[in-house]
Formats: sequence, structure tokens, C-alpha cells
Amino acid sequence: MGKLAVIGTIVAQPGTRDEILRAALGHRERCLRDEPGTLAFEVLVPVDDATKVLFYELYTDPASFDAHMKGQSMAQLQSEVGSKIAGLSATECTPGTDARE
Repeated sequence: MGKLAVIGTIVAQPGTRDEILRAALGHRERCLRDEPGTLAFEVLVPVDDATKVLFYELYTDPASFDAHMKGQSMAQLQSEVGSKIAGLSATECTPGTDARE
């Protein structure tokens, strides 16, 4: 398998999205800087839902995503805002360009 894309969603506890967003942006910077298998990492803020923070992440392969999930930055994010997260989901995808090969 080639690259792995992940679409993630955090549902924030009421009134905590801005704090989660700040922590998520720090997490993004650490991942792009410190995780060689992380190719892209975008933090997205829905305009019509004040409870969610979305992520688009692209990894070189599934092993890189696994390393990301077990890495230091993920542990730091969990420590910073884990208690403020009401829900978390992720959809793993094959990039369309990889699916055509």
C-alpha cells in the first residue's frame, strides 16, 4: 500500500473549541517538523459548526500514521486537551492518485 490520507474530526466539549484549535495547530507544527512520514497536515475549522475541528493528514504509508498515533506530539495533544474532547473519529483513505495505479 502507498500513501495514507486521514480525515479526522474532533468534537469539542461546549466552549472549548478555541483551546482545542490552538493545541491542534501546535500539534500540526510538531508533526510536520518532527515526523518524517508526515507529508501534509492541515487543521480546518468548519464555518457552520462551532463544536468541531477537522484534520486532513497525509502520510507516506500506514506505518507512518501508526508512528504518528503513538508519537510524542499525539501524547502532548492528549495531555493538553484530551479532557475537552467529546468525540474523535478518523477515516483512513487511499489518495485518488494511488487508487488509479
